[in-house]
Amino acid sequence: MTRPLALITGASSGIGAAYARLLADDHDLVLVARRADRLADLAQELRTHGAAVEVLPADLMAHDGIAAVTDRLAAGDVRMLISNAGAGGYAPLVDVDPADIDRLLTLNAVAPVRLVHAALPGMLAAGEGAIVTVASLLAFSAGLTDSRAPRRTLYVAAKAAVLGFTRTLAGELADTPVRVQVVCPGVVATEWNSGAGRSIPSAMSPEGVAAASLAGLRLGETVCAPGLEGQDSALDALLAAEAAFVRGGNQPTPAARYTDSRD
Repeated sequence: MTRPLALITGASSGIGAAYARLLADDHDLVLVARRADRLADLAQELRTHGAAVEVLPADLMAHDGIAAVTDRLAAGDVRMLISNAGAGGYAPLVDVDPADIDRLLTLNAVAPVRLVHAALPGMLAAGEGAIVTVASLLAFSAGLTDSRAPRRTLYVAAKAAVLGFTRTLAGELADTPVRVQVVCPGVVATEWNSGAGRSIPSAMSPEGVAAASLAGLRLGETVCAPGLEGQDSALDALLAAEAAFVRGGNQPTPAARYTDSRD
């Protein structure tokens, strides 16, 4: 029996490697990351599970790296795309190097859209497929002023874009066989962001994040916040707030506070 093919970005460690290990028993794999040596080691490990594994070294901060992966997806045989590659770049915006703005937004926001765009035709033609993008709980954090949160303007912009893109795409594909999910973990105990999460007792393991995501995909969840109990009620409240802004604000005249003649 032919095994479905999953392509995973950011696969050399952390959440990406956790996805790969969880899928290796019943999927063949294309592993994408910058570090070819780590990809080769992981591929060797996963082949012992019976998976056929391709290694595709690519830097998704660069447009030629994105092109290498979209070219592979254009073959049309990938049935699961996990767009996991990302970087933090936490800093006050004024301190960010202008070149890093382009690189970080390319990796964190442009690459997921380009990869999904390349993967969709094959999935739709086959009548099956799954798309998972990895965002962050920080995608919801733009208005939070908690002093413990990192300086994160650029990161939040990118992850909020991925969140909005994936949620909207899920509606666009609702009448197709392609399943869509955005994963929004909190702090994760990985080497990502210089390993900061490893020293935080509440950090979730990468295996926990990947397992929750795959379980949520089976449950039909468009948004998966792995640590959030009561997710349905939280999403209902979010949808209600969004509807209030969109429907309530779409009026032919400015709101009264802008037109009152008070001094």
